[in-house]
Amino acid sequence: MSREVALTIDDRQVKAAEGERLLWAALDNGIYIPHLCDLREAERTVASCRLCFVEVEGLRGPVTSCTLAVSEGMVVKTRSPGVDRLVRTGFELLLSNHRLHCAKCAKNKHCELQKIARERGLKLKLTRLRSLLQDVPIDESPRHFNYDAGKCVLCGRCIWADQEQVRVGAIGFIRRGIARKMATFEDGCLADSICTQCEACVKVCPVGALYLKADELRLYEPKKKC
Repeated sequence: MSREVALTIDDRQVKAAEGERLLWAALDNGIYIPHLCDLREAERTVASCRLCFVEVEGLRGPVTSCTLAVSEGMVVKTRSPGVDRLVRTGFELLLSNHRLHCAKCAKNKHCELQKIARERGLKLKLTRLRSLLQDVPIDESPRHFNYDAGKCVLCGRCIWADQEQVRVGAIGFIRRGIARKMATFEDGCLADSICTQCEACVKVCPVGALYLKADELRLYEPKKKC
C-alpha cells in the first residue's frame, strides 16, 4: 500500500497517495483542473489536450498536472495569469476544429467542454480564431452508436479503450497536423472494420464525438402534453 504525502493546492493542505498524478490528487480533493485526455486507469498519459496546466513552486513555468507525480511538500496553484492564458488558448484551439451545435448534441449538459467553459468562465464560441472545421460526414454504420469526427477533440480516450481496455485494435490516429483524426484501418466505416461495437469507446468519450443513437433520438422526441 502506497504511503500518503502532504501537499498544498490553492492554499489548501491535502493528502494523496505517493506517485499519484497531480491532476487526480486535485480532483480527489474537490479541486477542479480542466482536462480531456487523461484517464485514471491509463498507465501512461498522452497529455494531448494541454488544458490541465498548473504552477508548481520551484518549477519554471506552468506544467501539465497529468504528467507530474505528487511529492511531499509540493505547493501548487491551479490558477494564475499564465495558467489561465494557456488554458484559454488551448480551449479556443479545440473549439476552432469542433462542431459547435451544443443544443442539438447528444452530450448536451454532459459534455466536458461545457464543464470546462462553466468552471473557467470561458465562452463556447470562437472570438479570436477562425473555424478550421471541414465538412466531415457522421459515421452511422454501427448498430447502436455514431461517430461524429467533427466533434472529436483528439483526446485519445477511445483509442485507449479500444487498444488497452478491450484489446481489439480497431481504431487509432491517422495523418498529422490539422488533418489528424481518429479512424479505422484505411479510414473506413466502423461497421466494416474489426470493431466489435462493444461501446467501450463511447463510454469514455468526453464530448459528443461518440454517442449512442438512443441519446440522439431523445433530442427529437416530441414533448408529452398533459
